[in-house]
Amino acid sequence: MIAFLLVGAVGIALLLVSLIVGDLLDGLLDFGGDLFSGAALAGFLGAFGFAGALAFDQSDNMGLAIGVGVVAGVIVGAGAGWASYQLKQGGDESNVRTGELTGSTGTVISAIPDEGYGEVSIVAAGHITKLNARASEALSAGTPITITAVLSATSVLVERRV
Repeated sequence: MIAFLLVGAVGIALLLVSLIVGDLLDGLLDFGGDLFSGAALAGFLGAFGFAGALAFDQSDNMGLAIGVGVVAGVIVGAGAGWASYQLKQGGDESNVRTGELTGSTGTVISAIPDEGYGEVSIVAAGHITKLNARASEALSAGTPITITAVLSATSVLVERRV
């Protein structure tokens, strides 16, 4: 049972090192892409060790304990590998680019005076974004707006949303 607990502890230690320092085994496990990451290996070892120790404690049967440990390790390791893979697949779709904001809707958060700048808030790619804004008419705070043009990287032209 001590051997199972040691394997589980190694899995937890590998997970902690992986979280703090980064994926140390990235170059060692090239087959299978990101599915075989340090997190997947740590998950497998932790689940194998602790589930095997629990099964051995309950049954005193080493074969059963190894079987239970392998099954639990594969399930947890595959889940951790899949989660790691999904997190690494994220592209740049969450980056907000001002040039792509034309047509976006939002709200005036700081009044826009006639021929002056105010501030608007929009949600772009899941990010709340605050921009300087001009309008052809004065708009008070809370007015719903649509961005009609991009003036610079930090300012836009808006109009009242109907």
